[in-house]
Amino acid sequence: MHVVQGGVCAVRGVKACGVKEDRNGVALITGGGQAVGVFTTNNVTAAPVIVTREHLALNHEILAVIANSGSANAFTGPEGIEDAKCVAESLARRLHISASQVAVASTGIIGKPLNKDWIDSKLENLLLTLADTADGSLAAARAIMTTDSTPKHIAVEFGDVRIGGIAKGAGMIEPKLCTMLAFVYTDARLSAETLQVCLKRAVDISFNMVVVDGDTSTNDSVLLISTGESAATIEIDEFQNALNFVCVTLAKMIARDGEGASKMMEVTVTGARNHEDAVKAAKAVVRSPLVKTALFGADPNWGRIVAAVGYSEAFVDPSLISLSLSDGKGAPVVLLQNGLICTAEAGKLEENALAAIMQSAEISIQIDLAVGAASATAWGCDLTDDYVHLNAQYTT
Repeated sequence: MHVVQGGVCAVRGVKACGVKEDRNGVALITGGGQAVGVFTTNNVTAAPVIVTREHLALNHEILAVIANSGSANAFTGPEGIEDAKCVAESLARRLHISASQVAVASTGIIGKPLNKDWIDSKLENLLLTLADTADGSLAAARAIMTTDSTPKHIAVEFGDVRIGGIAKGAGMIEPKLCTMLAFVYTDARLSAETLQVCLKRAVDISFNMVVVDGDTSTNDSVLLISTGESAATIEIDEFQNALNFVCVTLAKMIARDGEGASKMMEVTVTGARNHEDAVKAAKAVVRSPLVKTALFGADPNWGRIVAAVGYSEAFVDPSLISLSLSDGKGAPVVLLQNGLICTAEAGKLEENALAAIMQSAEISIQIDLAVGAASATAWGCDLTDDYVHLNAQYTT
């Protein structure tokens, strides 16, 4: 497996484009076939999520995706449902397909009605600008950006099969399947049942392990769509590994681009009693406001990390915990070993090395619970004053 250029457009049969005007944008992706999805668990579910779920339930076939930014079309009542269906029907007429073969997605301000007339006015030009190039993929990724600072896309190839995806997300991020959208395509010939199993596995170790601010969006949507244009025989394990890589890469891009973030953290918990405990402990650390603010201030306050693990509801024996920090370049600094605070020969922690790690843009936190064999990795970012300022004025 290796990374290739093109994002979603690296996949055979896929074209994409997008337009962005101030806060409003619309992305269009065409091509497809068998399709599955994973969506928000928020009980206040956005209209496009409801409509796309309905379309997938009919025949698991999606031939076009249209996604807008500027309005989440959430908490908009029956009118929001009708607006989402109207957008799907308008695009379907132009593509000469069924409205049920269109997936819709939205991101933006909750409670703001969908500007369906503005979206409709852009469709003709979007259809003319569809491209099967990296530029098309990037244009679609940019169109769905809200507070994102950079577009997010990736593609890989293994054998004669490609998988490519785009995503957006910077705030309101703790997917429990931010506002988070991801559209992943492949040209592998796989059934909807197989695609669903593979997507669930990939999402569980990627998007579901990202926390920016602990809020679960009303609009989280991850779609996996197959064009089936590769004739290659598929080894499921190989496909799963490639899909995992694409989803983890996009998830890390989201964590790195968290609203106002200056640092990303990767938290790996090993030695947990079971996988559920490993997930609980890792996500508690990346979710903790105290850990996040310590990272922002470059303060090596490891006690906050231990405290987060302790309240995570994972089984913990304090006398067994080991903890280290690193920047992924030099040797890690060990802070705790089997429940004991580590000190240098002079009786102090390796302060210079630790200070350098805390100043780095990416910080790795390794926690060994030493009570089992399970592990999990989560990603998050620091909490800065820029995050507060941005979200204090989000609608104004």
